[in-house]
Amino acid sequence: MRRWVQPGTSVARPYWGEAIVSELHKRISSAFDVFDHESNHTVDVREIGTIIRSLGCFPTEAQLHDVIAEIEEEEPTGFIRFERFLPTMSRILLEHRFRPVPEDLLLQAFEVLDQQKRGHLDPEELTRYLTQEGEPFTQEEMEEMLSAAVDPDKNLIFYKDFVSVMTVDDPW
Repeated sequence: MRRWVQPGTSVARPYWGEAIVSELHKRISSAFDVFDHESNHTVDVREIGTIIRSLGCFPTEAQLHDVIAEIEEEEPTGFIRFERFLPTMSRILLEHRFRPVPEDLLLQAFEVLDQQKRGHLDPEELTRYLTQEGEPFTQEEMEEMLSAAVDPDKNLIFYKDFVSVMTVDDPW
């Protein structure tokens, strides 16, 4: 391991962890600031999911509610303060929680649904699966996803193309 002299000291010791945490705090602060419309270090609680997802984490709705419950004030105000969000979000990112599903697993899931191995699904078929099984999508979520997934010319979901569009590079 390389040893560095920490700024402001003459002591040689590793401090790469401090640099990582500092960079992490900058990323969290930048994401939070986008939604801090009043510049008062608070955001609407309804924006927390978007902020968390913008940082590369993809919790389920239940997990998101748990995070919000952890960072919300004892008496919920409808707003989340940055000083409560920062330590929780830092811990989530450092623990690599809520990581995105790898592209190959998403592809496998679509292939399971495509029992005829056609390489595509009908929008109605996918809607039925995603609104009736597991943690069901809402109508709004389905409409949003289908608007991105359905090939407008053929009215089909070519899932290999869709999976490549849906996945993100893991920033960590």
